[in-house]
Amino acid sequence: MNANEQVAKTYFSNTHLVRTFAVEDAAKKARVNGYDGIKTPIPEDWKLQVDHPSETDQPLMLTIEDIKALPKHEIVYEFKCIEGWSQVQHWGGARLSDFLANYKLGTKSGNGPNPANTNDLYKYVGLETPDEGYYVGIDMESALHPQTLLAYELNGQPITAPHGAPLRLIIPVKYGVKNLKRIGRIFFADERPRDFWAERGYDYYVGL
Repeated sequence: MNANEQVAKTYFSNTHLVRTFAVEDAAKKARVNGYDGIKTPIPEDWKLQVDHPSETDQPLMLTIEDIKALPKHEIVYEFKCIEGWSQVQHWGGARLSDFLANYKLGTKSGNGPNPANTNDLYKYVGLETPDEGYYVGIDMESALHPQTLLAYELNGQPITAPHGAPLRLIIPVKYGVKNLKRIGRIFFADERPRDFWAERGYDYYVGL
């Protein structure tokens, strides 16, 4: 699987966009799959915790309104599950790349991502649910893809608990197992963060 990942990385490009569809093509009722990490009620005091690599820095604690203050983007694309089903879905939120740039995250210099200085980037982004019941590791290149979203809307409405409210990852260049619901914590690393399904024998990269 590591060999497959290296092959997949040779043809990945953040200028290659997944196919998109008209809004009217999106499923009116998006399929729900998987409840790991979201079996308990949404915490009333939910905030997104973003850890700085330096243990001396306090983590950022952000509200959903902080995320909504960033430019909003929408995507209608074919969400693909590793179990073999797919569905055209309509999501809205902030680009993860815009989020990292706005808060100057994801780099060792603390200046935010710079396409001209990829050596400054951490290699991975780790994400966890508030209860740590589900967790994923994403390669930084895929995290910075222009279609990767911190999503808070589905079909133009706030996402519901089964779909990962209040905030979830939508990453069209990956299978659904990487699209973490109910994000509670984000952090950065050069070593692979732990990954729920990779620990259970699945491919870590699961790129499309």
